Order: sequence, then structure tokens, then C-alpha cells
Amino acid sequence: MSYLDRISCRKMWREYIFMHQIIFFYLLHLQKYNDNMKRNPSKILVVDDNAAVRKALQLLLSPRFVEVELIASPSTLPATMERLHPDAVLLDMNFHADINSGNEGLFWTDEIVRRWPGTQVVLFTAYADINLAVEGMKRGAFDFVVKPWDNDRLVAILEAAATKHREPSTRAAKSAQGKSKGAEERVDFYWGNSQLMAHMRRVVEKAAPTDATVLITGENGTGKDVLAHEIHAHSSRRDKPLVCVDAGAIVESLFESELFGHVKGAFTDAHSDHKGKFEQADGGTLFLDEIGNLPLHLQAKLLRALQERKVVPVGSEKAVSVDIRLICATNRDLEAMVREGTFRQDLYFRINVFHLHLPPLREHTEDIAPLAEHFVRSFAARYHREAVGLSPDVLTLLQNHRWSGNVRELQNVLERAVIMSDSRLLQPHDIELTAAQSDMPATPLEAAEEQTIRAALARHGGNLTLVAKELGISRPTLYARLKKYGI
Repeated sequence: MSYLDRISCRKMWREYIFMHQIIFFYLLHLQKYNDNMKRNPSKILVVDDNAAVRKALQLLLSPRFVEVELIASPSTLPATMERLHPDAVLLDMNFHADINSGNEGLFWTDEIVRRWPGTQVVLFTAYADINLAVEGMKRGAFDFVVKPWDNDRLVAILEAAATKHREPSTRAAKSAQGKSKGAEERVDFYWGNSQLMAHMRRVVEKAAPTDATVLITGENGTGKDVLAHEIHAHSSRRDKPLVCVDAGAIVESLFESELFGHVKGAFTDAHSDHKGKFEQADGGTLFLDEIGNLPLHLQAKLLRALQERKVVPVGSEKAVSVDIRLICATNRDLEAMVREGTFRQDLYFRINVFHLHLPPLREHTEDIAPLAEHFVRSFAARYHREAVGLSPDVLTLLQNHRWSGNVRELQNVLERAVIMSDSRLLQPHDIELTAAQSDMPATPLEAAEEQTIRAALARHGGNLTLVAKELGISRPTLYARLKKYGI
């Protein structure tokens, strides 16, 4: 073979190799493209301080999602959120070896829900912290995964969470955040089927359209606040604000400022004018909850404002006229308090134009089944669960329970059951009841504990973190006590 022939052969060989290299790289990129096409087109952020966990999740999630980022500490979470804009966040609940309260996970759940609405949070927790995970879902988390995890379930939950974030309705909700910020979602009052509640409904239908003052009484958990919202929603003032005040929790020194407002410079830290609750409710409804807890000297100030329909902001000499419809509620016996001299008779007559007494659940047990089914459907929709009803054994269990916490207790029990259950019909093992506590009267020690907690709540304006710190207990323990006493 001549020299030129050898050069020509080498050239052809190089071209052959070059073409195969091109084909190889093309096929390689095509494979990567196909792999990407199979991936969920979502971005996932993992926040966990365990390096081994992060490595395992990276191997599991990277082939399944178009983008996965893993960080070790929530301290970098805000910056990562702003840069990555993830569809879902897999969030560990504890980030310090010596702290296992789960409060960090709850705090960052609150932050993500508040600052990046629509982004779905999936909580990553140990089995012992399931109750905290349930609390996280109540605060807005999409779901939770228990360690050690099942790979298929973890991926399925993240895919569902990411899909929810990418839904047009979720994006629309994000864009409407500014308009709805601070607005509370109204829960419809569920009347049930009993004759007792049917009579109550007829009275409410007559009272609601008027401007008459309403006093709602009943045990803790009977739904007094929900009924107040129902009355306002069916009144002529429905398009105006409903302003709710926990009268028993207002710090005495701030009572006038909170209810009547203040002007700039009235006291230290009064850097601007502030409208009190009366002015905020002008044209609408003012709901004073726990009015039976007001001390006598504050009752006198409230009575004066109600009689004159005028308030004088702290630091001002000018009275401001207000047009409100008043609804009050209490779990205490105001008539007995009047006789004892702990509640003003003239104030009692002023607020007791229409008296609605919500009966305890044990007095209309025929409403337990429809109420329970209503709650199951509602919570199943909220938490995207399969539960659609209750087994006969569960209905028997619920109807035989005393329900000292009334409808609120029933609601809390079923909310947890729906979150924890994996079946379409709730079973007895899904129901967590405190039968011993509910069937026995409160002991003197329990009464003292409840009074201590209520006093701490009043001192700290309802700040649960400060209350827990003062009492020397964790926030989860405090939550349990609040539920126990129906606070």
C-alpha cells in the first residue's frame, strides 16, 4: 500500500472514530434527556442535619425529580427558598442532638407556610414525635413521613405534595395572599339532627337578622365562637367586620387601649394612633368571648362604652361614636355571679337580650354520629386522606364516650384519627380517647393547674412560648393541657 493510501486509510479511520464518538455522545445525551422526561418536573428541598440521611435521600430522590437540593441546617433555609423556589420541602423536626422537642420543625413549618404560601411541607420525624407531626399538619404541613422511612411512600408523598404546589388553584392562592392575609376562614356551624339543636336553630334564625345583643353560654368546647360567627354571617352586618376579643385574656393595664384605642404619645411605645376593637368593629359585630372572666372594675368601663356607644381613646379627650352589634359568650354562670356580686347586674341585663345556651354534647348524643361523619369528610379533604367514614365499632365507641370537652374534643379526636389512619373506614385503634379523664370530675389539683395556666395566658397575652417557659413545661405539654381543660 502506497504512502498516500496509508494516509487516506488513517484519515478514514479517524473520521470513523469521530463519527462514532458523535453518535455515542448523542445517544448518551438522548438517554439523559429521556431520563429527565421520566422524572417528576418538580424541585425538592431536603432539610436534615444527618449526613447519612441526606446521602440516602440524594440517591433516592435525584433520579425521580428534576432538581433536588439538600441542606444540613434550617439557618440557610430562607436563602435557599428564595433561590430554588422548591415545590416541596422535606423538613426534619429536630436539628440539635440535645433538643428533641420538635419545636424547630414546627417553627419552620409556620415560617414556610407564612412566607412562601403554596410551597408544600412534608415533615420528617421519628416515631416518638408523631403527635408533633400531627400538630404540624394542623399548622399547614402537607403530610409527614416517619423514620425509618419506606422509599415508595416517601416518593409518593413528595410527588403528591409537589403536584399540589404546581396546581393552578394553588398558584392562584399564592397570588391572592396579600388580599387574604390575616383573614380567618369561617367554619360553618353544624347543627346536627336532634330536636334540641333544631330548636336552637329556629331561635338563631330569628335573632341573627336583628341588631339585638346576644349572650351565648355553654361549657367549653360546645362551639360558642363558631355560633357567634354564624350569627354574624346571617345578619345585616355580614359585609362588615366581625372583631373577636378574648376578654378574659386581655392584660388589665392594656384593657382600655385594646378595646378603646390610644393616640400617639399616650404612653411609652405608643408611636402612632391605634384603633381599639370597638372602632375596628364599627358598622359590624364585636364578639366578646369569656366575658365572665372580666374583673368588676373593667366591667364598669365596658358598661359605660356600651351604654353611650362611644369610646375615648387613651390619651385623648375626644369621644368617638361607634356603631356595633354585640355578641358575648361565657362558660360561667353569670346569674350566680350576679348573686355573688362578682358580675354587675346592670351589665348582665345589657348583654342578655337574646340568651342562647349551647347544650353539652352528652345531652344530644344523637348528633354525635352525623357530627363525626361531617368532621371525617372535612378532615379527609383537608389532609388528602382516604378516610370516608367510620366503622360501626367506632360509632359505638364515640357514642359511649362522655365528651367532657364536647364538640371541640370530638373534633380534635377525629382530626388526629383521620391524619393517622390508612384505611377508608376509621377503626377503634385509630381513636385516641382519654376516658379516665373525661368520666371523672376535676380534682382540686387539676382545678388549680387550670387556673394557673389561664392566669399565665392572661399575663403573656396568649403567647404560648412565654407561658410554657414560665410554667417550666414544653410547648407540646402545654398544648396537651390546653386541650385537657378546653382552653
